[in-house]
Amino acid sequence: MENLLWLVPALPFAGALILILTGTRLSRALVSVVGVGSLGVSALITLILGSQFLSSGPTEPVYHQVVWQWFSVAGFSPGIAFHLDALSMVFIFVITFVGFLIHLYSTAYMADDDGFARFFAYMNLFVGSMLVLVLADNLLLLYLGWEGVGLCSYLLIGFWYKEPANGYAARKAFIITRVGDTAMAIGLFMLFQLFGTLHIQTIAAEAPQTWAVGSQAAVIISFLLLGGAVGKSGQLPLQTWLPDAMAGPTPVSALIHAATMVTAGVYLITRMHVIFELAPVAMLTVAIIGAITLLLAGCAALTQSDLKRVLAYSTISQIGYMFLALGVGAWSAGIFHFMIHAFFKALLFLSAGAIIISLHHEQNMFRMGGLHKLLPAVFWTFLIGSASLAALPLITAGFYSKDQILWYALAGERGNTWLYAAGLAGAFITSIYTFRMVFITFYGDPKTHVAHPPGPIITVPLIILAVLSLVGGFIELPHNFGHVVLFSDFLTPMLPAIHANEAIVNSEWMFQLVAAVVSLSGVYLAYVFYLQKPALQTNLEQSGLAMAIHRFWYSGWGFDKLYDTLFVRPFVFLATVNKNDFIDKIYAALAALARGLNQGLARTQSGILRWYMMGVVVGALLIITLSLLP
Repeated sequence: MENLLWLVPALPFAGALILILTGTRLSRALVSVVGVGSLGVSALITLILGSQFLSSGPTEPVYHQVVWQWFSVAGFSPGIAFHLDALSMVFIFVITFVGFLIHLYSTAYMADDDGFARFFAYMNLFVGSMLVLVLADNLLLLYLGWEGVGLCSYLLIGFWYKEPANGYAARKAFIITRVGDTAMAIGLFMLFQLFGTLHIQTIAAEAPQTWAVGSQAAVIISFLLLGGAVGKSGQLPLQTWLPDAMAGPTPVSALIHAATMVTAGVYLITRMHVIFELAPVAMLTVAIIGAITLLLAGCAALTQSDLKRVLAYSTISQIGYMFLALGVGAWSAGIFHFMIHAFFKALLFLSAGAIIISLHHEQNMFRMGGLHKLLPAVFWTFLIGSASLAALPLITAGFYSKDQILWYALAGERGNTWLYAAGLAGAFITSIYTFRMVFITFYGDPKTHVAHPPGPIITVPLIILAVLSLVGGFIELPHNFGHVVLFSDFLTPMLPAIHANEAIVNSEWMFQLVAAVVSLSGVYLAYVFYLQKPALQTNLEQSGLAMAIHRFWYSGWGFDKLYDTLFVRPFVFLATVNKNDFIDKIYAALAALARGLNQGLARTQSGILRWYMMGVVVGALLIITLSLLP
């Protein structure tokens, strides 16, 4: 079956190509078959490959397949080649399986849209690009997939392009991520200059032999790669595009936030972990960026009224947890949280989409209410996803994945109290804004009529994701449950293990208890403020200081305004000053001078003999005069 590896990314690309060429002539049923079926077969092949991995025993299988030689220039010969190991296995499982559920859901969500075929063409292209990114055996092919998901994000965020705001959001996402992509490209140039190749496994083998720990080259390249990662994953300081990406259809939001684009940065850092481990300052920076981002985004989510924007800031925050895990060297914990986050975040976005289409495309939570009786299936699935996001203890997958990160942020070799405190505070904030969202949306008096209750094509993917959001955590139990580390064992041959501080390792159950209490405290606080005694929240918001903080957090901590002041306005000012383009005037002047000289010389060619004779005489006199001068 490993010979069929190339079909995993090829099938979504084939589906996209068919829909681009013939989509407008196909019926919606055939478009659905092509769009969903191509990814479904890709997911099936992935499941078969996964079963081979699990049955291979203690040795890690690695499948490598060269499809063709891309090009060969001056000794640089990258191939269209795929490398499947435990890390890429986890990613392609999430991308294809969760992506398939999102595609299936989309057939109902987008059923009445005029751009039905165009939508699935973009979605298939998006998934195919992400699969290339995670399967590439060299960094150039990875970068091709990297830019592919950037292009598709632009196309999908601006899918409803007739609305100017949607086009602006698409351009914003594309331009901001280009900042990080440029840094990453420079890092790739440096890697090629130093190693003469961009083959990932070769670099991973040679880097420890070439650089000492703390090497300047390793530090610079790590920071350049980190620049690309923070752009794609929406981390500080390039996070401002992600909330505006909600302009796209809700299935797009689910795909971007759960299975594809925003996790690309997590994959890049993990895949290049050998280089990052040689640059401790870069590792610490990754952890600090993750810790700060998860707090800032969590506070911003506390103030949002748009259901999808709450989930968008939640994604930024949860990716921050993954960065925190990677920064302290808890590689498998970060990837575990990536997988669990994909389940519950896809569930939450798809549930939000079911609410939105049921309420005449209403997205403001404060115009909802009472939906737990009107939309019971959506309520229960949304509640399960929220419980996993808030990491409710013992019963949700999110508890097990987030608890690992908190534990290693304190007890890991690179962890410290400050990182642990930031993660714990983020968990408290997460449980507050998550159940604020639940109580406002589903409880209280109904404020909007339910027009279109969701059908089975929408509810079945929700139920599957809800089950995974509950039971997915049991593949990686904590130490005091006997340390049944199935997921970590799966990744161990690929990623280095992290060693906990022996002085506090026996106290892990105490920190788990603290995390559980913090999470439940946040839920209780949200219950008091938004359900039991809403007057408390109203009185708090009437405070001048509280209102100022609310506005500041609501604006995403003012980053858009800051960047507008520092970058956008100066650029627009210079463009206005230069609206006639003075650079062009320089070349226009040179052209005018040449034309003037040509015209002057042309006038001397009059055809009148006496003028020619006069010219000869004047020239001769000038030559004689110059020769007589001392």
